[in-house]
Amino acid sequence: MSGQGTGSGAVRTGGCACGQLTFEARGEPKRVGLCHCMTCRKISGSAFNAYVIYPADRVAISGERRGWSDTPATERFSCVVCGSPVFDRDAADEVELLLGAFDAPNLFAPTYECWTRRRETWLELHDLRSFPENREA
Repeated sequence: MSGQGTGSGAVRTGGCACGQLTFEARGEPKRVGLCHCMTCRKISGSAFNAYVIYPADRVAISGERRGWSDTPATERFSCVVCGSPVFDRDAADEVELLLGAFDAPNLFAPTYECWTRRRETWLELHDLRSFPENREA
């Protein structure tokens, strides 16, 4: 699968490492951000996680997945075959697709970062709006 176009009617695709769990996202995302919270650090195995947030009705997901929740408002999903984390679903009826799960690179750039109090000191991101903890609504 590959992303098509960059306009408001664009369909962008992605999925897990083995290709069993896939998604299609239509149009432009609501926002793109980075999260430095401890849960995102642990599930990504990295210093932060990058998310592309879409309204839930603009994302189609196919394939078997396993979910778990670390908060009452969010459920995180990964592939049952390869274990790759792919997306989160939250109570605000949004789907947070992991930026690295998209089939094409360079589709989106983050505009904000949250949980910066957990950010690595060597990581400097000067052009992003920063939130010490959760992003303000």
